[in-house]
Amino acid sequence: MSRSVLFVDDEQSLRDVVVEALQDSGYEVLVAVDGPGALEILRGPARIDAIFSDVSMPNGMSGIDLAAEAAKIRPGIGVVLASGFAKGQLPEIPKDVAFLSKPYRIGQLLERLEQTISARGGSHN
Repeated sequence: MSRSVLFVDDEQSLRDVVVEALQDSGYEVLVAVDGPGALEILRGPARIDAIFSDVSMPNGMSGIDLAAEAAKIRPGIGVVLASGFAKGQLPEIPKDVAFLSKPYRIGQLLERLEQTISARGGSHN
């Protein structure tokens, strides 16, 4: 069974690269450009094993906010957040949320996603 990731980022060029890399690695990828769009997808029927999101996003919802809301909609879902800022420069990231510093390599992203999904026992429908 393939794994499914909800990828949230407002930068089109980065979305294109990451979506292609995830698909090439066997992931099904759902995409949102901001937190509100991601929440709409999370409220739907799609199977999602993890969320990968930028911390800084437009439209009033950060990746940290998204992680908190996602936990209400799909308790236990794995979340990986990325940022070009050092973790210490950001608002506190919840302990159960994985962090990835930008720039990252696709291999680092894949490893972090696998760790996150495995730690939570797989799919969160």
